[in-house]
Amino acid sequence: MATEAPKNTPISAAELAKYDGSDPSQPIYVAIKGDIFDVTKNKDSYAKGQGYNVFCGKDASRALGMSSLKPEDCVADYSTLTEKELETLDQWHAFFSKRYNIIGKVVD
Repeated sequence: MATEAPKNTPISAAELAKYDGSDPSQPIYVAIKGDIFDVTKNKDSYAKGQGYNVFCGKDASRALGMSSLKPEDCVADYSTLTEKELETLDQWHAFFSKRYNIIGKVVD
């Protein structure tokens, strides 16, 4: 359950990449539609070697909209998604918003 108000701290994609679950001493972040979620409390799903680690350390919006676990789909650009996939992406964003704190926003 998200317990803190969303933060707007600007975090670059390069900085976000450091929080991909490969270092157990660091938090794990997943970005969706530019919002960065701290998913550290769910290491069983997001740590290195786990099923959803593919989404970590990046904005994986397109992959989430497509319901894809392919690394090549884990990109921020979701402009090619269909209307149905956009709905799926919005559902994922809502799901994450209820469960994880937003710690910042991806900036270029």
